[in-house]
Amino acid sequence: MSAALHGRLGCSTITFRHQSLPQALTTIAGLGFTEIDLGALPGVCDHVPWVLDDAAVEQVAATVNRSGLTIRSINGDVGDLNVPLDGAQRSARSRHLDMLIALAAVTAARALVLPCGALGHEPVAGLDADLDRVAAELHAAADTARDCGVELWTESLHFHRLCFDIERAQQLHDRLGEDVGIVMDFSHIVASGGDPADFAGRFGTRITHVHIRDAVPGNINLSVGNGAVDFGRGLKALADTGYSGHFALELETRDISDDERPAAAVRAGQVISELI
Repeated sequence: MSAALHGRLGCSTITFRHQSLPQALTTIAGLGFTEIDLGALPGVCDHVPWVLDDAAVEQVAATVNRSGLTIRSINGDVGDLNVPLDGAQRSARSRHLDMLIALAAVTAARALVLPCGALGHEPVAGLDADLDRVAAELHAAADTARDCGVELWTESLHFHRLCFDIERAQQLHDRLGEDVGIVMDFSHIVASGGDPADFAGRFGTRITHVHIRDAVPGNINLSVGNGAVDFGRGLKALADTGYSGHFALELETRDISDDERPAAAVRAGQVISELI
C-alpha cells in the first residue's frame, strides 16, 4: 500500500477519531502512511486531552513518538478567538496554548493549527471587531510558538466558524502577516459554495498545508469521490501557485461505517496521490 501513497500525503488522526490514540496511530501506519496531523479538537477528536498539563503532554508525546510517524501539525483549539476574555479566562487560554506548543515542540511537529473564530457565523461585537480580535489572537499565538521553534497556522475558511466563506477568509487574510500560515480545506470551501481553484489563486503563496475531504454545498462530511469536489482541478490550481507543501486526509466522514474507514482511507489516498 505504501508504494501507492505519495510521500507528501499524510492522514489526520481525526480520520480514526473513534479509536484511541494508540489504535489510530497503529491503523494509520498499517495503511502505509508515514505522516499524521494530530487531532486535538474537543468534541471532534479527543486524541489530546482538553485538560492538558505536563503529564498529559509527556504521555501523548511518548505515544506518538513510539509510533514512528512524523507529525506535520497539531490541529488544536484554545477557545473562541473572537470572544473577549476576563483575567482568569486569559490565563487559562495562555496555559492551554503553552501546553499545545510544548506538545508540538516535543513531538517535532512543524506547526500548531488554530481556528478562525468561534463556532457560528454571527459576530460577537461586529464583523470588523471580531476579525481584528481573531487576527490579534493568532499573531500573539504565533509569537509564542516561534519562541519554541513551532509555526502557527490557521484554517482561514471553516464552514462552521466565523470565517465560513471565501470572502470572510479574505478579510481575515488581509489582517494577517507572514507569521501566520493558511491551511486550505477542500471540503469547507465547497460546502460554503466556494471554488478551491479560487481559494488557491487568492492565497496560494501563503498556503502552508492542505486538508482533503469531499463535500457538497452545506455538508463537509463526505468520503473522497462521494461529493462535488473537483480535486483534479483544485490540486492543479494549487500546484500552479508553486505550492510544495504537504496534504492530509482529514476524513471525518459520515457516509461510511467505522469498519469501512480504513479501506476508504486507502482508496482516498490512492486517488489523491495520483493527482498531487
